[in-house]
This record gives sequence, C-alpha cells and structure tokens, in this order.
Amino acid sequence: MSETLIGSTGGVLAVLCAVAAFWFYVEQITAWKLFQYAPPLLFIYATPVFLNNLDVIPSSSTVYSGLSSFALPVFIVLMLIKVNVPAAVKVMGKGVLVMLMGTAGVVIGAVVSYAIVHRWLAPDAWKGFGALAGSWIGGTGNMAATSEMLATPPEQFGLAVLADNVIYIVWLPILLASKNFADRFNAWAKVPEDRIRMMDSAALMMAEEERTPAMRDYLYLAAVAIGVTWISTELASVFFKAMVSSAPDLQVILSESTWRILLITTISLSLSVTPVAKLPNATAMGTAMIYVFVAGMGARATVDGFAQAPAFLLGAFIWIFIHGAFCLAGAKLFRVDVHSAAIASAANIGAAASAPIVAAFHRPSLVPVSILMALIGYALGNYLAPLAAHLARMAVGQ
Repeated sequence: MSETLIGSTGGVLAVLCAVAAFWFYVEQITAWKLFQYAPPLLFIYATPVFLNNLDVIPSSSTVYSGLSSFALPVFIVLMLIKVNVPAAVKVMGKGVLVMLMGTAGVVIGAVVSYAIVHRWLAPDAWKGFGALAGSWIGGTGNMAATSEMLATPPEQFGLAVLADNVIYIVWLPILLASKNFADRFNAWAKVPEDRIRMMDSAALMMAEEERTPAMRDYLYLAAVAIGVTWISTELASVFFKAMVSSAPDLQVILSESTWRILLITTISLSLSVTPVAKLPNATAMGTAMIYVFVAGMGARATVDGFAQAPAFLLGAFIWIFIHGAFCLAGAKLFRVDVHSAAIASAANIGAAASAPIVAAFHRPSLVPVSILMALIGYALGNYLAPLAAHLARMAVGQ
C-alpha cells in the first residue's frame, strides 16, 4: 500500500470538512447555474474519490469509522427532532397523503426496477438501491443512515449519489414545468375550488420564524443528540442479542447497526413532540454533518465500481417514473392540486434541498410547509428504505 500525502486523523478530517465547505463556497460566490442541475452533494462525494485514488488521503482511516459511529447518529437526532407532522397536515391536508403515495412508489419502484436491471449489476447492488431509496424517501441523511444499516459498499453508495443527481437534473424541471398545466391538471383531478385559498390561509397562520440561537442552545442540542446516541447504542446491543437468541434468521435484516439507527430514529421522533423541538439551528447543524459524512463515503470508494453506472442509471429512470405514476394516482384519488403534488414529489426525491425550490416556483406561501413535508419523509426514510432494499433483494432471490 502506497503512502498517502495526508494520513493523520486530524489531516483527513480537515480535508473532508474543507471539501464540503469548498463546494458550498463556490456555489455561494459564483451562483453558477451548474449547481441548479448538479448540487454540491455530487462534487462533495466525487472530490474525495479522486483524492483517495490519487493517494492524497487514505482509503482507510479511523475518521471514517468515527463518522459512522458518532456523526451519523448525531445528525439523525438533530434532523428528526424538528419533524412537525400536525403543522404539515394542517396546511397541506391531503397533499401529505400524495407524498405518502409517492413514498410507496419509491418502495415499489425499487423492487420493480431492481428486478429488471439486477442481472447487469454486482450481487450487492441491492444495497446501493437501498441507499438511493433512502435519498428518495427523505433525503441525503436517510441515504447515509440506510447505507450504514445495510453496510453499503462505498462504490454502491457512489452509484446511488450519481443516480440521485442525474435523476435530479431530469425530474426537477418536470416538477417546475408542471405549474404550466395547473388548470388542466386541477380539472382532471377534480380539485375543490377553495383548496388553494385554504392552503394559503393556513400557511399564513402557521408562519413562524426560528429564534436566534444562544450558546446554551448548542449545549442542549449536544446533550440531547449524544444522550440519544448513547441510549440507543446500549439498547441496540441488548435487543440484538435477544433477537439472535430467539430468532437468529433475522440477522440478515436486522443487524446491530440497524437496531441502533432504528432506535435513534424512534427516540428522536418521540422528542419532536416535546419542547426539544423548539431548539434553534438543529437542522442546519445536522445538514452540515451530513455533507461531511458523504465526503467520508467518497474517500473510501474506488473508481472500479462505476462500470455499473449505465445499468444502475437505467434502473433509476424506471424507478422515478413509477414514483411519478404513484404521485399522479394520489393526486387523482385525493383530488389534490398540481402545486401540492409537485411539492409532495420534491419532498421525497429532492427532500429539504429541493422541496422549497419547487414550492417557491409554484406557490411561495408553501415554502415553510414544504420543508416540514420533507422532514416527514426524513422520518419515514430510515424505516422504509432498508425495507425497500431487502424486498428488492428477496424479489430476485438473493
């Protein structure tokens, strides 16, 4: 093994943080249209891939395991304590049901598309599909969490990141352009005439700005995030050992890591209905940690796995149109307007990064609630994405 230019723990962590910061800085100061179609996430993952393969940083480091052990559970907690289901339902009404239909489309689409393309992919590609399902149900944080639960190889994670961004380039313009067909769509879906007016009124009543964080808020957030991580880790060990004793066959689906993340998710969601949810800046802190984690995944990958990219992308295109069909069916079934349907799909496929973009284009008053819908997807992702992966695996007899 050749020596790398930067091998120390501090140096590797500094590089990962610098890579994530650099691409957001470039996006901020240049305002390139490129970033509308290829978000910084793609570059944040790809840059460490090249740094690793050029022997600038190592492919193995305690930093990477540390990110999985500590950063990942912390950002799950920080994101999930802000989930506000009642507020989203109050504004969007049946629009939330359309998002859930879209989520069902992601799960079913994973199984169908994998069954079609798996013969051209590596045997463990179902784990990459699971990671992509995580992203498409709730966002990048779910992609990271699902990859941890499934022990997704870095190369398969990279294919998921690639497919996520390629589909984004195609799907986002479709969601934005759907506004041009609002009248015909709403007539087709038989949307009640007062639905949009009622949504705007409810959104105005729910408008609430987050207060400026104080120093003590960061201490509270740290205590909550680290405390939930510790409790969940201890419980996961107990539950896993009990499961091994009583039902050892379940180890294929429920590893100790899976137990840990599911417990973190569940406890964090329970905290979202307590005053903990009022702590400011949790989402921003959690999102920042997600991007550093993604950079760490890239640092572990090799370029060899990208030979499977054409087949993986074909599966992703089949998959996204299944999701779209489910969203259309939901809009028709629940008589929901095109604006809500587009936001619902974006809350799944693009999560908190894209849902506000679609909302701002369709109906600016719905921007705050679009973020809430994306967080609902985030709450579902850690449960449903691993399920989608295992269903896809079982569907082809793996």
